Amino acid sequence: MTIDTAFPAPLVELLQSRRSARQFLRTPMSAADIRAVLEDAQRAPSNSNTQPWVVHVVSEAKRDALAAELVRAFEEERLSPDFTADYGQDVYLQRSQAHAAVIYGTLGVDRSDADGRRDVVRDNLRFYGAPHVAFLFMPLLGDGVRTAGDIGMYAQNFLLSLTARGFHGIPQTILGMYADVVRSALDISDDYKLLFGISFGTADPDAPVNRIRMHRLPVEQSVVMHGFADSPTRLSDQGFET
Repeated sequence: MTIDTAFPAPLVELLQSRRSARQFLRTPMSAADIRAVLEDAQRAPSNSNTQPWVVHVVSEAKRDALAAELVRAFEEERLSPDFTADYGQDVYLQRSQAHAAVIYGTLGVDRSDADGRRDVVRDNLRFYGAPHVAFLFMPLLGDGVRTAGDIGMYAQNFLLSLTARGFHGIPQTILGMYADVVRSALDISDDYKLLFGISFGTADPDAPVNRIRMHRLPVEQSVVMHGFADSPTRLSDQGFET
């Protein structure tokens, strides 16, 4: 059997071109395009083929009403997360802070500008103006970790399918901080936990925030190679124990 190892240029280009948009045009996608994205996402692998994702896609008037309710919950400090949002005190927190600095800096919002920062949160809860949002729910099977991993693979398929079709999406964990609001609006049982949402549609090409390209670590800082001729880069070089 001959194995084709030719450079898979289209896939590489797709992976490298995917980015999160934070300002969308309100132009809706067609039902056929949304269905095609969902079909692609459905091909994601899952533990023992459990396919545990439960996805609710919201558009039009329902989308507008839910955005308003989410902003209202934010103003009233009615948080109801199904999962924690703790980055710890290590390098992961530092990366999160650096990410926020880039976003707020591009938007011209200073760290000391409390009102400006709240406006950014409101925009986030309004789905950045996207015409559609997919809420990714999951049943709590065991401790939920394996199920959450399955949801992540589904989401990556979803995002890459959007990119392949000329659209954009952004995963928003902040939406999961208001799980009760979303469940109530969509009449969803408490048995299903909200991991995050993906706002999606056509990115605004003129928005500076959509030109951001977030930094990625070199492979050597995330991966340890074993059984290869070259000496492996050790995670302990970053302060981790191996």
